[in-house]
Amino acid sequence: MERISVFDIFKIGIGPSSSHTMGPWKAANEFISELETSGRWEEIVGLNVELFGSLAKTGKGHGTDLAVILGLQNYLPQTIPLEEVESAFKIVLEESQINLGGKKYIPFKADSDIIFHMDQSLPYHSNGISFRCFFQDETSYSSTFYSIGGGFVVKEGEDFEHQPTVQMPFPIDRGEDLQNWCIQTGFTISEVVFQNELSLRSEEQIKSDLFAIWHVMKTCIYESCHKEGELPGGLNVQRRAKALAGKLMEGKEYENVEEWIENIKKGDHGFSNTLKWLSCFALAVNEENAAFGRIVTAPTNGAAGVIPAVLMYHLCFNETAKDDDVVRFLLTAGEFGSLFKKGATISAAMGGCQAEIGVSSAMAAGALTEVLGGSFEQAMMAAEIAMEHHLGMTCDPIGGLVQVPCIERNTMGAIKAVTAAQIAMESDPSKALVSLDAVIKTMKETALDMNTKYKETSDGGLALHIAVNLVEC
Repeated sequence: MERISVFDIFKIGIGPSSSHTMGPWKAANEFISELETSGRWEEIVGLNVELFGSLAKTGKGHGTDLAVILGLQNYLPQTIPLEEVESAFKIVLEESQINLGGKKYIPFKADSDIIFHMDQSLPYHSNGISFRCFFQDETSYSSTFYSIGGGFVVKEGEDFEHQPTVQMPFPIDRGEDLQNWCIQTGFTISEVVFQNELSLRSEEQIKSDLFAIWHVMKTCIYESCHKEGELPGGLNVQRRAKALAGKLMEGKEYENVEEWIENIKKGDHGFSNTLKWLSCFALAVNEENAAFGRIVTAPTNGAAGVIPAVLMYHLCFNETAKDDDVVRFLLTAGEFGSLFKKGATISAAMGGCQAEIGVSSAMAAGALTEVLGGSFEQAMMAAEIAMEHHLGMTCDPIGGLVQVPCIERNTMGAIKAVTAAQIAMESDPSKALVSLDAVIKTMKETALDMNTKYKETSDGGLALHIAVNLVEC
């Protein structure tokens, strides 16, 4: 069984892409760790990086070269100061050398030492990346990694699955397993997941880490709702969240994110305003993601806006909402994300956008149903409904940038999640024709049937028919 923690699904990092930014960054970090333990660190005189498949085709737009360069310098995406992201990258470009592991300068020319193989893919996954370092005696050492979606990385030759090192009390591979544990224990979904997480962390650590994740999410929403201007990359996409939030706030005064949220709670709860706020929350996150801001992978960067938008919607507009709902919501959402990863994929390069927005919408739908007091059957039904209406969605980022249609798709995913939860709460799951496992299996089969050009290549869909003139990133 693949062991996936909620903290594997939710990871604090930098935009714009979990597969093309976070994954290569992590791979570079791991390669540096290999070199540091090789016993030949002082002999290193050169290095190159090769990108294959989807990493090559949309790597520029996703900042893959930036991620690799920062990772090779041993920066971590969850801790790097945002103001250093661009500057640390530019220094390497300007000086044609890199501070390897933050310890050793070697020559490095990004335009020739990072090689984009546009027409080559490696056998195991379309997101392949190879590192090779050169020693003084003219020998070399290389490692190949695959970025398999959601910031997950595996090394070539190793098992693609996480091998369990700790036995969880309630092992779950499929939706049916989750359902059976809920029946046997009388637990809600979040309670089952919490018990599993206790095999990895203390109760205090679980709650603390989940609130830390929520803090990053809500801070991202708030800060992005106060930024304007044009997103980087050359598409001339303008930020919209600030203008929308300002209009909805109607001149109310506040000094911080908590006061801002309190004003939203006290404002107009009519259908139109509520829907606009939900959309605004999602727009805000993914505008920040597109600008290389700090976000939470949920389960990917391209779909990072759905979960925080729906959770913020719940906390602001449901009168019964309480702080503890953050823990229950994220635990439940994480488990649904885990089921989709185990049974299908959360990589757009493998499954199209159904694997990103579709999965995030399903996660949010199930989690919202849980915190609204729905049964585990209703929560699973909500997740199924949300995915059912994302099946076959293509990944076609214009110019290889996580902007159009990606930013708006997060608003649609959030709206579908809320609608799916509402439908499930008013339904009898025993009469449903489609199970969660059935829709996960269907999603996997659909992904296998999809033409490659609709899987994060920018070779089809909107990306093919919208003419752009991009500057080099």
